[in-house]
Amino acid sequence: MKTPSFARLLAPVSLAVALMAATPAHAQQKLQIAGNFAVEHPSSVAVEQVFKKEVARLSNNQLVVDVFPAMQLGGAKENVDAVRSGTLAITWVGAAFLSRIAPELEAVSLPFIFANRDAAFRVIDGPVGDAIDKKLQDKGFIALGWMELGMRHITNSRAPVQNIADLKGMKLRLQPNETHLATFRALGANPVAMDAKEVYSALEQHVVDAQENPYTVISASRYGEVQKHLSNSGHFFDFIAVVASKKAFEQLKPEQQKLIREAMTTTIAHQRKLAITTEASALAGLKGKMTYTEVSPAVKEEMRKVAMAAVLDGVKKRAGAELVDQVLAEVAKR
Repeated sequence: MKTPSFARLLAPVSLAVALMAATPAHAQQKLQIAGNFAVEHPSSVAVEQVFKKEVARLSNNQLVVDVFPAMQLGGAKENVDAVRSGTLAITWVGAAFLSRIAPELEAVSLPFIFANRDAAFRVIDGPVGDAIDKKLQDKGFIALGWMELGMRHITNSRAPVQNIADLKGMKLRLQPNETHLATFRALGANPVAMDAKEVYSALEQHVVDAQENPYTVISASRYGEVQKHLSNSGHFFDFIAVVASKKAFEQLKPEQQKLIREAMTTTIAHQRKLAITTEASALAGLKGKMTYTEVSPAVKEEMRKVAMAAVLDGVKKRAGAELVDQVLAEVAKR
């Protein structure tokens, strides 16, 4: 996998500048949105095929969206930092990359708490999501909604993972989320936080033994080329946060802000449906390339108990006990 050229970061006109510049009444304004997901990932497809067109339609072509997927404007951390500083307008990014700025996101990162996507979206689309959105705004972001990243599973180059013992000493790449890292420390692995742009080469060069991601990311990122084993651990359900720069967004006219929100709502609804179908096809493709191992429900329950015992108190301290308890109460309603 090729590492993206960071020369793309030196775009001639930044998004925020383009949005804030005074322009004639009928002049077009540029809107740049960047992400680290591969072009064929359902989130990138939805942004390109739906968001871009909806913004053009709703603005009568007065707002023009330039889409930069696949780390064309840097990795996840660079995109988040650029949005926070106001030099990039919008990014779609794995929620974990916002958790160190807004630790409240760890409340929805607990291991094995979401049985399925419906349970996860019931929580993030309700009062819990509203509370997280407010925290993000305090940190310089405008939350535009939550796409599906999906249930995360382990791939590795050592051996099939069927139980906790198989994780012992495994050098496992994770996102920079303290709950994720603490979970796998508790399970006996050796977790390493790493940006998405570094993962393929780290696996190829055996800097790390393993990584974990949803099937769609494993497939689109071609990790099956450098990993032999896939296990359906389903240890976290993950979200993609779509966030705008508060600095740039507040310079827009109210009607422009409204149409961007409306366009992204349509985009997210499309992406969530697309994620369901692409997950199934991604798994089918991976089974043809990798050794696939089912992790039994009993083993997953054992993993959940070990992990939750280790991480729950820490998450409550970082994210707030009230919010964590609210998440657990919502999950219990299923």
